[in-house]
Amino acid sequence: MRHLFRYFGHRLYTTWAIFWFIVPFVLIYPLQWFFSRRPDGGGVVHTLNRFWSKASIFMWGMPVQVVRESSGPAPQPCVYVANHGSYVDIMLLFKTIPGFLNMMGKASLAEVPVWGSIFGNVYITVDRASAVSRGRAMVAARQSLAAGKSIAIFAEGRISPLPGKELLPFLDGAFQMAIEAGVPLVPVGMPLNHMFMPDVAGSLRVRYHRLKIVFHPPIPTVG
Repeated sequence: MRHLFRYFGHRLYTTWAIFWFIVPFVLIYPLQWFFSRRPDGGGVVHTLNRFWSKASIFMWGMPVQVVRESSGPAPQPCVYVANHGSYVDIMLLFKTIPGFLNMMGKASLAEVPVWGSIFGNVYITVDRASAVSRGRAMVAARQSLAAGKSIAIFAEGRISPLPGKELLPFLDGAFQMAIEAGVPLVPVGMPLNHMFMPDVAGSLRVRYHRLKIVFHPPIPTVG
């Protein structure tokens, strides 16, 4: 009986989480669509995305622990390099990093129905199997940093099959762009996201579990 109650409790919470993921998005979608098609609309879209993230996480009733190991704010611009363990990772970055944050994500994100075109118009997408796509993404990233806009990138490139236990080998793009631009690297750890929203093939599961994000001290790259 206890297992039955737990099963229904998980399904109810998953439904609640999905509902409050969709509702804020529906409310802001017309503005997102409009500003994502304007050359100067990226900042507005990112502000809307931050609202979406904050509203959803608040309605999930999810406590979020933010740890900043440096005494002051991270220097801007910089390259935030994070681990990747869950689909909620992007939302937590949007919620906790101030200012305009230029995400670099895989090209398939731009193919997600409805939201994908907005992501593709505002942020940087890359097909890691294509040398041309990687080159264009690096140029766009350098331009973003030169304009004073920080970038966030998942060093593993995809969700680890063993999040919280094992990191995949790091790709070198984040480190190359930080060194070339002479901006600091800020390592970011999100050790619990996979407990809230695990990456399960063919299924969406949400479990009530606190979230945590750790901003480690910036690593200078000059010289």
